[in-house]
Amino acid sequence: MILSGLKIKEEVQKGNIVINPFNIDDINPNSYNYTLGDYVKVYENNELDSKRQEKVKIVPIPDEGLVIEPGRVYLGFTKEIIGSDKYVPVITGRSSTGRLGLFVQITSDLVDIGFKGNLTLQLHATQRVKIYKNMKIGQVMFWKVYGDVDLYKGKYQGSNGPRESEVWRDFK
Repeated sequence: MILSGLKIKEEVQKGNIVINPFNIDDINPNSYNYTLGDYVKVYENNELDSKRQEKVKIVPIPDEGLVIEPGRVYLGFTKEIIGSDKYVPVITGRSSTGRLGLFVQITSDLVDIGFKGNLTLQLHATQRVKIYKNMKIGQVMFWKVYGDVDLYKGKYQGSNGPRESEVWRDFK
């Protein structure tokens, strides 16, 4: 069962959902608009190897915006710290950004219950598009859990800014 926008507001006020900073104007009928942080990470290599830890560079998003190019993945992040021990957050792009050809989440839209931190966004543009820090770029929805819960305790817990892939650790 998905929470309504009014229920999201109520659960934030009760402390059952973390959205910080929280802006009441960003509540939608069944989601909350999240905003883009102030920098992105970009992999240095053009060919990525899933068995190797890849180097990234930090690219600040200037006030006049940053043009992102097709054919690359830019790791952005939510300005907000988001999470819950009671509900499962699911993130997606806004239809407004999708109409620009900007994919906000290529995959991994499901956030584990118990995670709290900045969410990493996998930004991909179908054509050159300019992004801005603090722009409303996506939405988070919250789903009720049925059954026993085992809270997330994984490697990305408490993320501060975007986190690059650690899939290479699976090969060790």
